[in-house]
Amino acid sequence: MMQKGEHVLIIGSVWPEPNSSAAGSRMMQLIEAFQEQKWKTTFCSAASESEHMFDWRNLGINKVSIELNNSSFDSFIEQLQPTMVVFDRFMTEEQFGWRVAEKCPSALRILDTVDLHCLRAGRQIAFYENRKFSKEDLLLSDIAKREIASIFRCDLSLIISEIEMDFLVGFFKIPNSLLYYLPFMLNEIDCKELEIWPSFQDRNNFISIGTFLHEPNWNAVCYLKELIWPLIRKKLPQAEIHIYGAYATQKVTELHQPKTGFYIMGRAEDAKEVVRKAKVCLAPLRFGAGLKGKLVEAMQCGTPSVTTGIGADAMHGKLDWSGTVANNAEEIALAAVELYTNEVAWRKGQKNGVEIINTIYSKKKLSPKFIEQLLDVQNNIEKHRAVNFIGAMLMHHTAASTKYMSRWIELKNKN
Repeated sequence: MMQKGEHVLIIGSVWPEPNSSAAGSRMMQLIEAFQEQKWKTTFCSAASESEHMFDWRNLGINKVSIELNNSSFDSFIEQLQPTMVVFDRFMTEEQFGWRVAEKCPSALRILDTVDLHCLRAGRQIAFYENRKFSKEDLLLSDIAKREIASIFRCDLSLIISEIEMDFLVGFFKIPNSLLYYLPFMLNEIDCKELEIWPSFQDRNNFISIGTFLHEPNWNAVCYLKELIWPLIRKKLPQAEIHIYGAYATQKVTELHQPKTGFYIMGRAEDAKEVVRKAKVCLAPLRFGAGLKGKLVEAMQCGTPSVTTGIGADAMHGKLDWSGTVANNAEEIALAAVELYTNEVAWRKGQKNGVEIINTIYSKKKLSPKFIEQLLDVQNNIEKHRAVNFIGAMLMHHTAASTKYMSRWIELKNKN
């Protein structure tokens, strides 16, 4: 039985950058949940380090660099003997899952999907082909085959969106026992925090934020520049929009046009600070999946937002949105101007955001249930795996194929 003091190994596809992406923030939330149980935590990754990665020294966790297609990982994990292993995205499970199963067969294997990659890919294909998305679009790439196989091979997969849960259970027929719905785990917003938020009168400018490496974000910035912002400026000639995001390339910086109030600001050193100072957040996403960190962050900062149906997808349950949901350039622009100029509408959006955070994303409600689920599966691991024949079958074939491909690559690299 897992007890306090047990060891969690997280294998990251990248070193988390919580100030750059929602995925980085999500990973830090998981680490915090483990540490609150006083579980020892080790984070390892084969990715290159970046100057913006999390400061692991202040977190009290062990940090280890590993290599792909290298048996040194086998020795590392065999010596570590973690009780639980978390794979960050399905690609990481593909690389290391068979090694974990071979060297630490009793360890609980958990996949943090981050978002459903095949859903994001399917929506993107449908968008660029100028047609409506259908469930069959999930199957247009090999991503679905790889992602669903990874989910079956793991003991439990963390699903961040209820809509993704519906696709996995209804369309892909994955048993509920292999899935666990876990949205962002956030501190509730209390009265003290409300008191320090800047007022409607003290805020200025529109804001859009999100890493430029993420295709849905880049597409949204182009949408703003080409169609939405010109409509807003006709109504508000002095308005400015500040576009923040990590990893701005030349094609991004070329959109910087102060004469039209369109500012490319680059990376925000403190994302919450710049969002808190803005009056309205714009996130006109035309494809994507999962939960949108930028929109959650806007709610945490008391900044109402205008987004699309895709942007608000599975974000607010049956609660009213923290601003407005609109699905074409004209409607988005009108909603943006209304929120920017109408204090009553603005305050209502802000109030709705607080309710969404405190109802749907409350860490104090979500974290204990999450830990309880992990313990339950861990303590019944043999029975849990016995009914997952498809997972056992896929693990068998993975060990017989991926394993030997990896061994071949390792030998090739030595020559």
